[in-house]
Amino acid sequence: MAILFVLPLVLLSGTARAGERLPPLTEARTLRMQREYVRYTDDVEVKQTNEDQVIDQIIASMQRLGHTTRARYGRAVRPTHAKSHGLVKGELHVLDGLVEELRQGLFAAPRIYPVIVRLSHVPGELLDDRRVSTPRGIAIKVLDVEGAKLPGHEGEVTQDFVLNTGKVFPSPSVKTFLATITALEKITPAPERLKQAVSVVSRLTNAALHAVGLNSANLDFFGHPFKHPLAEPYYSQVPIRYGDYIAKLSVTPDTPSLRALATARFKPQDENGLRTTVVEIFRTHPAEFEVGIQLCKDLERMPVENANTEWPEDESPYRPVARLILPPQDAYTPARQAFVDEDLSFCPAHSLAAHRPLGAIMRARMRVYEVLGTARRQENGRPLREPRSIAEMPE
Repeated sequence: MAILFVLPLVLLSGTARAGERLPPLTEARTLRMQREYVRYTDDVEVKQTNEDQVIDQIIASMQRLGHTTRARYGRAVRPTHAKSHGLVKGELHVLDGLVEELRQGLFAAPRIYPVIVRLSHVPGELLDDRRVSTPRGIAIKVLDVEGAKLPGHEGEVTQDFVLNTGKVFPSPSVKTFLATITALEKITPAPERLKQAVSVVSRLTNAALHAVGLNSANLDFFGHPFKHPLAEPYYSQVPIRYGDYIAKLSVTPDTPSLRALATARFKPQDENGLRTTVVEIFRTHPAEFEVGIQLCKDLERMPVENANTEWPEDESPYRPVARLILPPQDAYTPARQAFVDEDLSFCPAHSLAAHRPLGAIMRARMRVYEVLGTARRQENGRPLREPRSIAEMPE
């Protein structure tokens, strides 16, 4: 095992524990450790055959699904992450003393950024929390962000990170993701029949994947355990550019009270049970999370283009770069619901160039989120805007 991961992180920062003597962090040793990580270059991405056409088909399929849910709910809802259960503001504290390979992009220097956070479930349905348990998501909009942005986001001051429970994306490629959503489109179930329909979708999807020589061992989309949404770790699942490197991102609960929720029995008490418990906790308690970065060390074992491959943490663990601090507050007011749920879009394309999303799934998500997010707001008569200040977030 490389020396970088034999040594505790405290050694890498050059800070000794009591009674320890550390070897000097020489320039040569620092360069040797940095060479263990894959350097970002444009050719780490390899566009897939007919990728643009497949993404067009994904957008069309999701638009058709959106028409179904619009008819059901009387308004356009997000095609994924439709139902929120926490709309909060807080701060992202970039840690001091990070080693060079972690001092990249947004995390290049110790600083405190204001953030808007949306907690949600993943499906594009407004489901009864008591009856269906699905993966959850956390979307983080960082404000006051300086630096070159991706095309289409120039002049904005935001950086979005969109994370879900589960360490990998359910589909390895855009082709298999298209098979998943077209299978779902054929069912178009009412919410009360969704769980039965999902089992059918899973079978159809498996058949589609096997037909192209793939499998879906990690596809358990609607078998998610009933866990408290503030007790779960969240992952980018797919890689992003991390300045000079390539990385995945994690957001992990990091206070004793949140960790206790992970082992406590949780059962939603009403149709909006996730929201009920999140609002109740934030009424009197803060929530803190550790933001971690997993750097790519080998493009074969830690691929950019296969979104369904878990990067081995024994070779490259998630290492802390920041803390997400969310103070006590009213986590779901009508004003916040209108502003965050209706007016805002959380999109991977809202990004610094230094954190450009990587791989086919991310290339698809950048287009899909932008197209469908714009259409949703236009259909509902909502403004198309990015916030310029945390002061815009209602109390």
